Amino acid sequence: MTSDPVADLERAFEAMGELIAEIRPEQWADPTPCVEWTVRDVVAHLVRLNVMFVAMMEGGPMPAPGQDDLGDDPLGAYRASAAALTAVFATPGALEKTYSSPLGETTGEVRLRIRIADLLTHGWDLRRATGIRVELPEDLIEQSLAIVQVEMAGQLRAGRFDDPQPVPETAPALDRLAAFTGRTV
Repeated sequence: MTSDPVADLERAFEAMGELIAEIRPEQWADPTPCVEWTVRDVVAHLVRLNVMFVAMMEGGPMPAPGQDDLGDDPLGAYRASAAALTAVFATPGALEKTYSSPLGETTGEVRLRIRIADLLTHGWDLRRATGIRVELPEDLIEQSLAIVQVEMAGQLRAGRFDDPQPVPETAPALDRLAAFTGRTV
């Protein structure tokens, strides 16, 4: 973990942007390990969460349900939403402030770390679905695994995540993160 959480978020966004940039046009409709989502749906989820985090942290309105967040430029939509969220987290005091959501109250820094974990977990999904092998930051993956193990302890997983799946302790960190969040590795 670096001493600069916003820099960690930027690194995660950049790595995921590199992966999304490599998605070929014919892959956008392919299935993913998130059984109800295609590749495009996973990227739309990433963009939607960025937009929702911005709205939550700025106290603005949430995006309309069912809205197409990607349009004709999924990579551009991803990068724009990532830049907007990074700017919000970089605002003085944003990491220390406590924010409320349907999932409870946490500080901005905890929200940022959870956002990184979600990004990297879906990075595993996209790598599996597309075969693209862009490297994701190993230190952030290890950190994300530790955070989700703490944050998800005792939480009901129904509707959000499946139960943890078996994976060897010697498996790569990204596989262990995916397995903990219910993916079959």
